Amino acid sequence: LIRTGGDYGVALDLLRMVETVNDRQKQRLLAKLKDMVGNDLAGMTVAVWGLAFKAETDDIRESPAIDLIDGLLKAKAGVKVHDPAALANGRRMFGERIAYFDRAYDALHGCDALVIVTEWLEFRNPDFDRIKQLLKQPIIVDGRNLYDPDKLEGMGFRYSYIGRKR
Repeated sequence: LIRTGGDYGVALDLLRMVETVNDRQKQRLLAKLKDMVGNDLAGMTVAVWGLAFKAETDDIRESPAIDLIDGLLKAKAGVKVHDPAALANGRRMFGERIAYFDRAYDALHGCDALVIVTEWLEFRNPDFDRIKQLLKQPIIVDGRNLYDPDKLEGMGFRYSYIGRKR
């Protein structure tokens, strides 16, 4: 719409502001992770569950995962990803710069943290004991508010989420 408006000389300032806010939101997952582990991510490995923009699709265009992974790579962190449908599209975008896993728990081995980007059904009720066992540190950044903060913190996780009050 913004491009079409520009083609016809129509200023769509409100849409431009919405786009700016949406772009800023995509940076929040990386910022939340840095709040938990510090700004120096070099040498860390982060598991990312979800590449797709939304569950039940393989479409990664405009996905917050892109900005997150780009930021992690720029910070010299390793990235391991799992997505039930979008791994092929992830490979086209990121090539061999990140590691891809067909199973969610396999992506966690040796990682310093888990970031959840897409609310796939399989991510809703995971085995938290297994997650805690596989991660080097029990850190979860949840971009979809899938879990109960009190429950996770009671289990010894450091848990950060977006968009809800405690």
